[in-house]
This record gives sequence, structure tokens and C-alpha cells, in this order.
Amino acid sequence: MKKSTLTGALTLSAVSALVLAGCSAGGAEAETLANGDRKDVTIAVFNGWDEGVAASELWKAILTEQGYDVTLEYADPAPVYSGLASDDYDLTLDTWLPTTHADYVEEYGEDIVDLGAWNGDAKLTIAVNADAPIDSLDELAANADLFDDRLVGIEPGSGLNRVTTEEVIPTYGLDDLEYLTSSTPAMLSELTAATDAGENIAVTLWSPHWAYDAFPLKDLEDPEGALGGSEGIHSFGAASFEQTHPTLAGWISAFSMDSELLYSLENAMFNENDSDDYGPVVEQWIAANADYVASLTQ
Repeated sequence: MKKSTLTGALTLSAVSALVLAGCSAGGAEAETLANGDRKDVTIAVFNGWDEGVAASELWKAILTEQGYDVTLEYADPAPVYSGLASDDYDLTLDTWLPTTHADYVEEYGEDIVDLGAWNGDAKLTIAVNADAPIDSLDELAANADLFDDRLVGIEPGSGLNRVTTEEVIPTYGLDDLEYLTSSTPAMLSELTAATDAGENIAVTLWSPHWAYDAFPLKDLEDPEGALGGSEGIHSFGAASFEQTHPTLAGWISAFSMDSELLYSLENAMFNENDSDDYGPVVEQWIAANADYVASLTQ
């Protein structure tokens, strides 16, 4: 009996040793870069948020050149933050604070890490065609018929939708407008159709966004401050990110991109490009902005 128990213990020990050896010998060297980072990195990207798409595609190109295996996964904000908290994602680059995504940061704050803001000019807006007969949100309810009694929104799970529903609509008495939520591409399609037809339209939007270069738009004034002030666009990592990717965490923490640079990248990707294959466009943009891009990994 004793011999059998001892043999079983030795067998278990041997198996454990082999498993550990396999993890270190078969996994560590193959999956860890010379800079100490795990080779694979998954970046979560908010559906329809073009500044996040642009920044994520830029970093994908940069990191691929550095030897990383990069995966971009698209999702709405709620599953992104849940995925960060559970280590399903490593990084996301499009958290707006202190207002838009504050609820998610509060909910998951102990399990995600703020790596700092890379742009400080962000703001939520209600935009209309530039020649619309109103200039302020407090005029919209009384002139709703001029906008076909509609306000065109984006994804239902977005922070912009929450602010519009909970703050803008009740503050300015817009309950009688049909508030349409679907997706950012659907909103942009509505904006394109109205612009081509010379019709008035009111949409939920945000800056920085390439739509301001593509369409004649103006932001409605927000005298009550329902949309909040300027925000920072932050990068957030999983709780383990600074341990699994110490070098990359340092690069992302130091990452900064002003709105003019961001606009130029977005325009190249979304205005001047008819394909969803952003790789070649981003590579061309990197070549044209080589000094800036090189500085991001120094």
C-alpha cells in the first residue's frame, strides 16, 4: 500500500514537473520578446468609434513591426470593459474621461489600469448641418419639425447614448423627438443622405471625428452643460497588463497624439480610402510621419 502511494505521488510529481518544464521551455521563449513583453497582445476596439479604430490600427502596425502578434477585437464598450477585467483583452485605447465612460471605469476600476490620456481635446456633441436655422440645443425642441422630429444617434451601448438619454434629452425637453439609435455607420449614412439632399439633420457626434472634415457641420451650443466639457481619451489595460507587457505599458503610458495628427490619420483611413483594409493606408501614413511614429517606441 505504501509502495503504491509513493509511486502515485512520484508519478504526479513527475507529471507536474513535465508540465512546468513544458510551460517554461515550450512557451516562454516562443511567446516572450527580448524586451520582456508577452509576444501576443489583444487590443479591444469600440465599434464605430473611429478615433479608437485609427489609434488601434496605428499601434497594430507599430507593434507588428516590433515583433508582436497583434489581434484587434471589435466590441461595444460594456463587453470591452468586462473583457479587460477578466483578462480576455489586454488593452483598449478609447476610454473617455471624466464623463463618457465613467460608469464603466467605476464598475471595473479595481480590475483595470488607467495608462493615461493620449489626447485631451475630446468632447461629446449634438451636431447639425452648418446652414441649419438654429445654433443652440435650447432651440431644438421648438424647431423639431425642421429636423423631421428626429435626433439620429449611434450605438445603444455607447457612453454618448447614455449622456444623450440621461442628460441632454431631459435637460432640453427633447422627449417628443424620435431618438434613433443603431450604429455609427448608420448615423453617418443618414448624415450623408441629408447632406446630399440639402436637408436639415441633427445627430449625436463627438470630436475628434473625421465627419467634421467630410460634412458641413456645426455643434449646437450647450448652455446647460448637459454634454459635459472637454475630455481626455485614455488607454486602459487589464490588471495584469503592466506585468505581462511592461515595455508596451511604458510606451502606451507615454503615448500622445494631438488632434491634427489624429485627423490626418482618420482622413487617410476613412475619407480617402474606400476599403476596410486599413493596413496599406496606415503604412503610408506612418511613412509620411516617420519621426513621430519612431518616437512612440523610444
